[in-house]
Amino acid sequence: MKNVKPKLPVGSAKPKTAGRGTTPRVKSLYTHEELREIFRRFSIQRPEPKGELEHVNPFTLVVAVALSAQATDAGVNKATRALFAIADTPEKMLALGEERVRDYIKTVGLFRNKAKNVIALSEKLIRDFGGEVPRTREELVTLPGVGRKTANVVLSMAFGQSTIAVDTHILRIANRLCLAPGKTPDEVEDKLIRIIPDEYLYHAHHWLILHGRYCCKARKPECERCVIADICKSPEKTCDIPAPLVELPPQIVA
Repeated sequence: MKNVKPKLPVGSAKPKTAGRGTTPRVKSLYTHEELREIFRRFSIQRPEPKGELEHVNPFTLVVAVALSAQATDAGVNKATRALFAIADTPEKMLALGEERVRDYIKTVGLFRNKAKNVIALSEKLIRDFGGEVPRTREELVTLPGVGRKTANVVLSMAFGQSTIAVDTHILRIANRLCLAPGKTPDEVEDKLIRIIPDEYLYHAHHWLILHGRYCCKARKPECERCVIADICKSPEKTCDIPAPLVELPPQIVA
């Protein structure tokens, strides 16, 4: 395990960059111990969670995440397998051209505008970054079609940085579970960063996305299958039973 910073009690402030003061307190319905137990269970359920977008390098990851806006990961993967087989660098993508990129991704929502952005971001990577994907959020969001969420995914999956990429799943369950209520992705991201125990922060965004995608579903949460059902404080909870140990690996049942 990497070096772990000292833990702060829930509600305490984590300092910002030196010289910029401190962040305001974050109130949570969950105690420090409950938050630690929630993410401990997620870590046992999925020890090495992975993003579901297929990619072969940081460049193809940037493209895949940008294409995933208002589209499913499965749909993007189906469209990009053939594309990435022949265009896995900015130079190759640019040589392919917008029209041919459009042909490859025409099954993805908003494909015309996305094809234009893929070519534009390829041009910018070559012109401003020597063909390499930058490693800072500030630089990533200057790429056409790349917003904060996409930048956070790339920083986490490509470069191993601890970030929280707030997609529709995380935004929904952060509010539904009263874990980190917020009206905007930025607000939810800020709260989650400050309440999630440091040693669980790196994988937290994948755990939350997968929990929202496969268990705490939008239409109806499957609380009877939930590994944190006994801790959850959601007013939408459909049952009040202990977390089902059968959902976890056998070694923790003993």
